[in-house]
Amino acid sequence: MLVYGRNVAREYLKNDKKIEKIILQDNFNDNEIISLIEKRNFRVEYRSKREIDHLADGVHQGIILSIPDYHYANLGDILERNLNFVVVLDHIEDPHNLGAIIRTCEAAGVDAIILPKDRQVSINATVMKTSVGTAEQIPIVRVVNLAQTIEKLKKEGFWIVGTALEDSIDYRNIDYTSKIGLVIGNEGKGISPIIRNSCDFVAKIPMYGKTNSLNASVAAGIMIYEVVRNRK
Repeated sequence: MLVYGRNVAREYLKNDKKIEKIILQDNFNDNEIISLIEKRNFRVEYRSKREIDHLADGVHQGIILSIPDYHYANLGDILERNLNFVVVLDHIEDPHNLGAIIRTCEAAGVDAIILPKDRQVSINATVMKTSVGTAEQIPIVRVVNLAQTIEKLKKEGFWIVGTALEDSIDYRNIDYTSKIGLVIGNEGKGISPIIRNSCDFVAKIPMYGKTNSLNASVAAGIMIYEVVRNRK
């Protein structure tokens, strides 16, 4: 997999992540990154801006790393750990939203992220760039059946909290001190009916302006930090 951008490159170089190849644009002049590359004794390929533009599907800032394909965690393995807070994504489609959610989850100390295999953006270069490489710092599980996975979480003692505007309660009026599985719905359709029926609580974030909904990653950030706040 190709990832690009200076922040992602720093994350991989500073944390000794496996890198298969490094491509730099001619006249690349970020001294910190060059120093990190030299410390790990990587051989670098230099390419023209046109060549790198062709390789990267986005803003590359003059650097591309070739890394192994993303390795998803196993659900059984993470359930054996002492988990208290997981985020469940119900078919997020925008890689920028997924990357932002991953970054927030890592910053807030979420134990794991669970997402479905189908109709869900996978961990790709855009996700890695938006997450600033933090996708490597938190277990991400990909499952075939999200509803069945939620039932497994409930058997492990998790309370499942979904998010929706209708037939829901203010997100600040929920007790988050138990084991929590927080469900974030699709950008356009929200939580699917079968997943909503599996929720113990359905929370809403009050809207005070003319906008009647929030971006999925923004809503996720508000909800995630409300859970964290309740535990402090």
